[in-house]
Amino acid sequence: MTDTPRSPWRLRDFRILFAAGALSHLAGNMGYVAIPLLAVTALGAGPGQAGALAALSTAAFLLVGLPAGVWVDRLPGRRVLVAADTARALLFASVPVAWWLDVLSLPQLYAVVLLNGCATVFFDIGSQSALPDLVGRERLVPANAALVSLMAGANIAGRGAGGFLVQLCTAPPAILVGAVAYLASALGLTRIGQRPAPAAAPAGRQGLRAETAAGLRHVLGSRELRALALTATLGNLGGQMINAVLPVLFTRELGLSAGALGAYWAAGGVGILLGAAVARRLAARLGHGRALGLAGLWFAPAALAVGLVGAGPWLWVAGAGWLAAMTKTGIDNVLGVTLRQHMTPDPLLGRMNATFRFLLTGALAVGSALGGLIGEVAGVRMAVWAGAVCMAGAFLPVFCSPVRRLRKLPGVVLSA
Repeated sequence: MTDTPRSPWRLRDFRILFAAGALSHLAGNMGYVAIPLLAVTALGAGPGQAGALAALSTAAFLLVGLPAGVWVDRLPGRRVLVAADTARALLFASVPVAWWLDVLSLPQLYAVVLLNGCATVFFDIGSQSALPDLVGRERLVPANAALVSLMAGANIAGRGAGGFLVQLCTAPPAILVGAVAYLASALGLTRIGQRPAPAAAPAGRQGLRAETAAGLRHVLGSRELRALALTATLGNLGGQMINAVLPVLFTRELGLSAGALGAYWAAGGVGILLGAAVARRLAARLGHGRALGLAGLWFAPAALAVGLVGAGPWLWVAGAGWLAAMTKTGIDNVLGVTLRQHMTPDPLLGRMNATFRFLLTGALAVGSALGGLIGEVAGVRMAVWAGAVCMAGAFLPVFCSPVRRLRKLPGVVLSA
């Protein structure tokens, strides 16, 4: 880690945000494995119920994602992040408590994942919107690379640890560990220097609608931002169609352990880590936009190998395909996020991020429901294949857009 004037690691607030984000991502990824496994193995959830559980975990972005961007643009960033992590800690803690009191039910898990998703809406939008202010726009590429690497590391550690903890001591203790991590993150975030809330008109119904519409127009009115949003949305849709039914496929049809499922998902984290590690060098060699386009062409079709998932060597083949597809995601998460931050004025950052999160995480909710439906009607393997085909072609909107011709990042837009 080089300590240069352009390095975000020189900045105390960035180091705090990074450490707190590590705990939050670790907790979320442990829950990602433990909660559906608890539903399937202890509460008898089938493919449709597993799909509904996964859909509710991301449905909050459809329900409050767009107006959340307006609120994030108006509120002090630290307060938003602390409140979000505190809420997630309490929600996760309610699951083992209910389990030990023998009152846990699927409706409670549905409520927990939905409300946890609402808190995640504010945390994700708030952290991405605060980053340019914390590090300065000249440090955005290395800062985003660090945060994407963090997310990948949390995927590896959190999902791997979640699977093995469930196997070792059942799901409720694993979820409790996640609750403690969320609480530790909230405490750490209180150390970030407080910044004043942006000046804004008093919130009114018309004002909220008008400000939300401005964020939508900014994203959907730009060919570059529109292509980035569509590619990421299709990738999320296909990936979640697969992930929604994997707990059923692994535990019931293939007879594999929770640890195997956690390890498989952790392979995706390795791919994201690799993508984040090579993103800056690809951009320097090929050009920022060309690297985005070619990375999709090189890596996205490997998602088709996921459809071959099975016991023995086919698990390794599918895992390799998943790792390659997630390598593209890691590259996109560094270069694509940096590009959209550069193309957005400061007053619109929250709403731009909210629009992307609405589309991307809304696709997760739709993909979960669709994967569960296909799993019920045509079988879980057909759901996996449908998701793999969607992921394999998701790179096309960026590849066929003006993004692929961008050699350098556009000039920084500082005001609306």
